Amino acid sequence: MMRVYLVLLVGILSVSLASVIIKLTSDVPSVIMSAYRLGISSLILLGLSFAKSAKILPKTKSELFIASISGLFLSIHFISWIASIKLTSIASSVTLVSTSPIFVLLISFFIFKEKQDAKTVLATVGAVAGSAIIAFSDSGFAMGKLDKTSLLGDLFATIGAIAVAVYFLAGSFLRKNINTFQYITLVYGFSAIFTLIFAILSGERFTGYRPISYFYMLLLALIPQLLGHTSFNWALKHLKANAVAISTLGEPIGASILAYIFFGQTVGFLKLTGMAVVLVSIAVALKNSKKGEK
Repeated sequence: MMRVYLVLLVGILSVSLASVIIKLTSDVPSVIMSAYRLGISSLILLGLSFAKSAKILPKTKSELFIASISGLFLSIHFISWIASIKLTSIASSVTLVSTSPIFVLLISFFIFKEKQDAKTVLATVGAVAGSAIIAFSDSGFAMGKLDKTSLLGDLFATIGAIAVAVYFLAGSFLRKNINTFQYITLVYGFSAIFTLIFAILSGERFTGYRPISYFYMLLLALIPQLLGHTSFNWALKHLKANAVAISTLGEPIGASILAYIFFGQTVGFLKLTGMAVVLVSIAVALKNSKKGEK
């Protein structure tokens, strides 16, 4: 299982860069940035598929339908989360979008009737509690402030969390019969199509932004998307969807550190406490959620 943990660590470090890149690309609307991110990723994967003569389509129509649903919710996740980053702080946005494990747990339990052992449930609660501490320390509520813009950003982040929970659950089902490369090519492709449709409907322009912004969007596609999200998708073959979702809660830690380095956003004692709770919860969840190597 050490290989699985290392891959998850690479995934966490890679996606942690996303929030910084998004902040630096302030002139590009969230739906356009999402379209470039997924479009570039999909084109690269399609090119590799043709070069390798790799199979893309799944065996059954039901798997194709689930892949399209997974792609749709991945699109919703990116559009809403990128919008959130632009409206609120990195720590709050990344933390709230990382509460997806609680939604994975609720959907798994109430819809799919999937049993969860006590330690996994406790780890989920602990991880979300730690994330809440991080968000609270950054929100300004303790000082009696109410920022409507930040609250809207928090709402978008929560929508992103729900969307990525559905994406993880769909991926967990598909990864039983589809290899990682086929899965990401199919799902990222569907997601790119949906995002392109949303971008066209939004009326936002695709060109005319700063030249450096296009470079940042390329980095967004290569590192957080192809390296980061693909690491999580690979792990779905070996761990429960809830465990993979919980592991993404390491992102607020990496993102908060990078936010301090790039933007001077400080990390106080309360936030550090929340980070520690998240890390312990991740360790407990991973220890009690392995499927076994395949």
